[in-house]
Amino acid sequence: MNGKYNDAQMSVAEKRATWGLGAVFSLRMLGMFMVLPVLTTYGMKLQDASESLIGLAIGIYGLMQAVLQIPFGLWSDRFGRKPLIVFGLLIFTLGSIIAAVTTSIWGVILGRALQGSGAIAAAVMALLSDLTREQNRTKAMAFIGISFGITFAIAMVSGPIITHALGLHGLFWVIAALALAAIALTLFFVPDSNVHILNRDSGMARGSFGTVLRNHSLFKLNIGIFCMHFLLMSTFVALPVQLEHAGFPAVKHWQFYLYTMLIAFITVLPPIIYAESKRKMRRVFIFCVAVILIAEIILWLADTSFWPLVAGVLLFFIAFNLMEALLPSWVSKEAPAGYKGTAMGIYATGQFLGVACGGTIGGWLAAHTGAHTVFLFGGGLTFVWLLLSFTMREPPYLASLRLTLNHKQILPNNTRQQLIQLAGVHQVLIVPQEHSIYVKIDSKITNRKQLEAFINTITN
Repeated sequence: MNGKYNDAQMSVAEKRATWGLGAVFSLRMLGMFMVLPVLTTYGMKLQDASESLIGLAIGIYGLMQAVLQIPFGLWSDRFGRKPLIVFGLLIFTLGSIIAAVTTSIWGVILGRALQGSGAIAAAVMALLSDLTREQNRTKAMAFIGISFGITFAIAMVSGPIITHALGLHGLFWVIAALALAAIALTLFFVPDSNVHILNRDSGMARGSFGTVLRNHSLFKLNIGIFCMHFLLMSTFVALPVQLEHAGFPAVKHWQFYLYTMLIAFITVLPPIIYAESKRKMRRVFIFCVAVILIAEIILWLADTSFWPLVAGVLLFFIAFNLMEALLPSWVSKEAPAGYKGTAMGIYATGQFLGVACGGTIGGWLAAHTGAHTVFLFGGGLTFVWLLLSFTMREPPYLASLRLTLNHKQILPNNTRQQLIQLAGVHQVLIVPQEHSIYVKIDSKITNRKQLEAFINTITN
């Protein structure tokens, strides 16, 4: 630890890594989300198509992501970050091409399954960790998180526009082209990493899954992200059909998503600031679940009435976007020192399980009981989620830090005891084989620079 290390200015290489990997992540997520608002309407023209199989085509992507999310992260430690990212994007591209050339819903299901099999998110985050210094890593990962929300909004608008112009097959060709562009960025723009940094705050650690799974607070947050993405996917099984029945043609759906998403993005910023600055995340969380419940009830009662559909979707997107910002921050706060990466990996698995179940169950309900029943089921699920949310505690408002040691620094045996006695330090995990100290701190009381100075003092 030295003065140069404490320089928080991002280097050119760090900026390239952040922008490059942010673009790679966004291009791939764009390919995932653009399908959502159009598959239910345009996919029904495919051979053997039904609401159930459309729901399966939407959900199977999430199932494959859930199965392979953690293995891909662990394999990147063994086979290298870039090779795993390129391999995953090639699988994604192959799936997109299969979906583009098929005339059957079964071909689209196979293509979507292959798309989901390219589970590169953990490898992307691990490479970002390799290419950025500790003091800049939080900023880099925040950039990736922001790009996720922007990508979702762009996809909701561009998907219907592209599909109207080129058809569903053309959309999948565009998605394949985006994946190839992501491969080119990975190979030629993103810097190479000479070393793999063992960082438990951004990557998953073997042997840590049990500790995270047994954490009741994290378990409830995983249930929350499962419910949220279940409701998102089931909504997109039923909503496009409801809009058409309300006299709003598929060619204009992009306008519907554009205006509702814009209003939702503008609306969510003040509650996010309030939740973080006033330390009222639990209150905002419960409010969001209640808003989603109201939205599901409105969508159920709306049936084919256009303006109630607008009101329900607008409320849903406001709460969804707010939760999408709050939940990862809450997981980070609840994760024990040294377990943040594993907690986020399990959280992502819960998210994609929600995608899988929401698409599949939503499609089955739409096929057998009607689209409006999808929202009734969603309302029931949200009511149970709301009851669970009242049992949640306010999160500890603690930040995760990883302090790195050089090979000359030898820690005294009582280092942990000394650190835990410092003002603002709440948890300490020392991992000698990684030359790292993981701490949870109250950032209003202490910070990285103070802790690094303390470590330098006791090791000199």
